[in-house]
Amino acid sequence: MMSTSAKRRRTRAVLGACAGLATATVLAAVLPATPAFAAGTVTINGATTYQSIDGFGASEAFGQADAVMHAPAAQQQRALDLLYSSTDGAGLDILRNEISADANSSIEPSSPGSPSAQPSYRSLAQINSDNGQLWFAQQIKSRYGVSNVFADAWSAPGFMKTNKSAINGGTLCGVPNASCASGDWRQAYANYLTQYAKDYAAAGVPLSYVGPENEANYAPGYDSMLLNPAQTANFLDYLGPTVARSGLSTQVECCATEGWNLAQQHAAAIEKDSTANSYTKVFTSHGYTQAPNSRLNGWTKPAWETEWYGVSSGTFDTAWDDGSRNSGFAWAQNIYNGLVNANLSAYMFWWGTVNGGGNTSLVALSNGTASASGRLWAFANYSRFIRPGAVRIGAGSPSSTVEVSAYRNTNGSVSVVVLNTGSGSASETFSLSGTGTANGATVTPYLTDSSNHVAAQHTTTVGNGSFTATIPGRSLVTYVIAAH
Repeated sequence: MMSTSAKRRRTRAVLGACAGLATATVLAAVLPATPAFAAGTVTINGATTYQSIDGFGASEAFGQADAVMHAPAAQQQRALDLLYSSTDGAGLDILRNEISADANSSIEPSSPGSPSAQPSYRSLAQINSDNGQLWFAQQIKSRYGVSNVFADAWSAPGFMKTNKSAINGGTLCGVPNASCASGDWRQAYANYLTQYAKDYAAAGVPLSYVGPENEANYAPGYDSMLLNPAQTANFLDYLGPTVARSGLSTQVECCATEGWNLAQQHAAAIEKDSTANSYTKVFTSHGYTQAPNSRLNGWTKPAWETEWYGVSSGTFDTAWDDGSRNSGFAWAQNIYNGLVNANLSAYMFWWGTVNGGGNTSLVALSNGTASASGRLWAFANYSRFIRPGAVRIGAGSPSSTVEVSAYRNTNGSVSVVVLNTGSGSASETFSLSGTGTANGATVTPYLTDSSNHVAAQHTTTVGNGSFTATIPGRSLVTYVIAAH
């Protein structure tokens, strides 16, 4: 998270927090009065392939899952539907957990006495269902079939660190240039993270990945730990083999860096360490100090953006296009840049829900209701129609104001996502090659703009390997082309 002020960062940990889907409308009825641009040809080429897509998601860390768990039944259901339903909400498919080092919510609140001593772990039930996170993971799995849950530690337990505290930074004892009188805690910390993964597997929600750190360049007054790139790679030499020996399906990801500028440094350090590199299956970063808008040099495995928001303060923003960094339109642009320019395999917002106001979440819980932001619907136009396992394929636009990306799903359908950044409507011909799409295939547009939230429009069909469409100004449209 951005280090501009501790107060802003702390907001994520303590904040106590649009309408339903619009009915289908005829696309022509929502065209703006401004004239359409001249027709162009968008090319979709299935023979050109890029990254596989793992999904889209958010977190319920720092007590937000607990707030949903204890919300009134109707509010709880609405919040979950807005986030995870593929018909009524965004259709998210990833949940990010916080592995807490706070003594009140950690599975290991007290030192066993030495790094080699037997730890006394607490069960997840003893820490309020992992502060609600286990309950939340179980709910989205049973209600929506979502099983991709991964977890990051913001810090090792305080007794394992140079400053003997879970907060205000400090470094893991035993990594290079961090010796402690209490000993070398690297293996004990690897065991601790693996135990957390074991607990989730035993509860029926195996973690997909576990990560050892979060924004390890920053030392705020909540769970935090300082590790430079070399120290991170060194610890991964312990965590990777430990997780592998556990027999769990869980694998290792790293490093939840604060921004894309710091991501490159950590990725390079991992690549230089053969053990760390072999066990680190996904690289994770945030967007605060630099947006994810370019590929990581040398990194050939999946890269995920796992946390980001715009401006935390202000009234909860439900607008699609109000010119702010919190609007739906701004996040449609962010997601496009991440998927296309940074080749991301997963894209996430910070919180899914927040109990109160502000703009650090996709959904706000307030006064017994759950309200959607405009940015939730930006996610929906991607996450509903680009499912895990999809592959991004070639897409070219004739206009600088029409941003296009395309994805082939595992069921053979193709989703083409178009963001019109211009004020006028754009008429385009979509030419398909190498997609396996049959002539006569149905094309269903889903429109999001200031009046529509992922609203299905009149269908068209593919003829002679193409179809035509008009995209309203300042709108996001996903064209779902049925499999043959």
